[in-house]
Amino acid sequence: MFPFAWMISGAFKPQQEILSDEVRLLPQQATLDNFHDLFTRVQFGHYFLNSSVVAVTVVLGNLLFCTMLGYALAKLEFPGKRPLFGLVMAMLTVPTVVTFIPLFVLVTKMGLINTYPGLILPFLAMPLGVFIMRQFIATIPDSLIEAARMDGAGEFRILFTIVVPLCGPALATLAILQFLSSWNEFLWPLVAGQTEDMYTLPVAIALISAGSNTVNYGLLLAGATVVVMPVLALFLVLQRYFVQGIATTGTK
Repeated sequence: MFPFAWMISGAFKPQQEILSDEVRLLPQQATLDNFHDLFTRVQFGHYFLNSSVVAVTVVLGNLLFCTMLGYALAKLEFPGKRPLFGLVMAMLTVPTVVTFIPLFVLVTKMGLINTYPGLILPFLAMPLGVFIMRQFIATIPDSLIEAARMDGAGEFRILFTIVVPLCGPALATLAILQFLSSWNEFLWPLVAGQTEDMYTLPVAIALISAGSNTVNYGLLLAGATVVVMPVLALFLVLQRYFVQGIATTGTK
């Protein structure tokens, strides 16, 4: 926890105090200048908006599509079901960097480079999310779904009125993991967002000291603090469901 505490403390310190040989956790001359410079001189607010739009949309997309795919793989019978699930499992073992170049070429040919869809669409249904939802939905009794079918409910009604309300822990787990992944993503926004107005927070932090002879550590620590806070807040809100989802996923 000490590096985390040092990051927050350093965000409120002037540059000379951060570089001082005397190690003090609490700032002697607390200041908000680093945060002021962050949102005025560096235009951090615009980068924060970009990250928020991308991360929230990716999370919502995964919650929808991974739940639908997980339900189909867990409770529906159709040709090619087992090979399809095997393909999902195989994708879990493939490093992201392996598909990076083909993905970039595909997005370029679709004309989506340097746009929000280009940053969002490739990550709307991740294999890990499909696996988590499939494993959790598989634990829901088949008799419950069969009873709904006998009452005349369609598959979409069963999914959204019966299955989804029972998937709170899995949905919370998926939301936290996907938000963390999307919020901290660096390489793809750097390449797909080719102008500064499309950069996200991790890219912006990396560029704060680019081309400078001296590193403004106060500015960097303030930026890192701003980046961490939304993830920390989301985890604290969904912590109970997250722990439950991790504990129950894959028990069947």
